[in-house]
Amino acid sequence: MTTKSPLLSRPGAVEAAGADAGVAAHYGEPLREQRALADGTAVVDLSQRGVVTVSGPDRLSWLNTLSSQQLTALAPGQSTELLLLSVQGRIEFDARVVDDGATTWLIVEAAEAAPLAEWLTRMKFMLRVEVADVSADWAVVGATRPVPEWSGRLVWEDPWPHVGAGGYSYAVVGEESHPGLERPWFEYLVPAAELEAAVDGRPLAGVLAAEALRIAAWRPRWGAETDDKTIPHELDLLRTAVHLAKGCYKGQETIARVHNLGHPPRRLVFLQLDGSQHTMPAVGSEVRAGERKVGTVTSVAQHYEMGPVALAVIKRSVAPDEVLTVMDGEEAYTAAQELIVAPDAGQVVGRQTGFLRGTR
Repeated sequence: MTTKSPLLSRPGAVEAAGADAGVAAHYGEPLREQRALADGTAVVDLSQRGVVTVSGPDRLSWLNTLSSQQLTALAPGQSTELLLLSVQGRIEFDARVVDDGATTWLIVEAAEAAPLAEWLTRMKFMLRVEVADVSADWAVVGATRPVPEWSGRLVWEDPWPHVGAGGYSYAVVGEESHPGLERPWFEYLVPAAELEAAVDGRPLAGVLAAEALRIAAWRPRWGAETDDKTIPHELDLLRTAVHLAKGCYKGQETIARVHNLGHPPRRLVFLQLDGSQHTMPAVGSEVRAGERKVGTVTSVAQHYEMGPVALAVIKRSVAPDEVLTVMDGEEAYTAAQELIVAPDAGQVVGRQTGFLRGTR
C-alpha cells in the first residue's frame, strides 16, 4: 500500500501516479515549479523513495564484495552509486549510497526497497551486518543546490555526470560538455515525522519538475530506463556506478566482456519531440526507424525550455543521424535523436579517473 506524503495537503497538490505515487506530481504550476527547482529556489518531495540501511563493522567490505562499486574506502559523507547485478550482468538493483561512519544508507526506488532488504538479509551469512528497510521512517527531499539550513542532515550528492574512480564514460561528449553538469542534484534524508517542518516556508516543486530535469541531464532511472535485460553499458552507468578495477562480484564477467568489445546491444538516446501536437507520447511508446521498431520510450516530460523531451532505449545499430518516429497508438511524433551512448566504441569520449565525489 502506498503511503501518501503529508505534503499532498498543500494547496494545488496533484498526486503523481506509477513509481511516484504518494507524492505530488505538481502543485498547480508545473513549468514554474520546474524553473524554480532548476534555479535552486524550490525543493521536491521524494518521500516515495525507499531507504535501506546497513549497519555493523563489516558493512562496507560486505557491500563491496556484492556490488559493482568500490566501497572499502568510502569515507563518512561521501556519495557514490552501486549496482547489484545478475550473473548475466543485468541490473537488479541500483542504489544511491552515502555512509555516516556507522551506517550505510541506500536510497532506492520504492519498488526496490523491500526486495533489496530481503536479498541483503539472505546474503549476511556470519558477517557483522544488520539490514533494515526504514522507508516508513525516513523521507527524501531533492534539490539542485545545497540547502544551507540543512547542513547537519545526511545528504546524497549525485555523482552524475562525473566519471567516478574506476569508472568509464560511454558518452559521445566529454565530461566538460555533458548536459548533466547543468543539474547538480542532492537528496536529503529527513525523518518522516519532521518532513512538514523541514520544508515549511520553502517553495515546493512536484516530481514532474524533477523528472524533466533528470531527462535533460541524460540521467537513467531504475524502473524507467531499465528492464530485465539492461546492462550498465547501455545507459552509460559505468561512469558513476561501476568500478572496473575492483575485485570479483556477481556479473563482473559480463561487465568486462562487453566493455572490452565496446558494443553494448542497445543504447540510451535523448529525443527532442515534435511539439506541434500539444500532446506527448506515453512511456512505453514504440520508437521506429521507418516501419521498423528499434526501441521504446522510457521517460517523457515537458521541459520548461526545450519543450517535449524523452529518453529512449534503442538498438545500437540505428544510424546516429536517422530521424525517428515515436508511435503512441495511432499518434505519430517526429523525434530528433541526440546521442548519449555512442553506437560505436570508436566514438566514445571515454576515460577512467580517480575521482570520487563527496559532499560539499
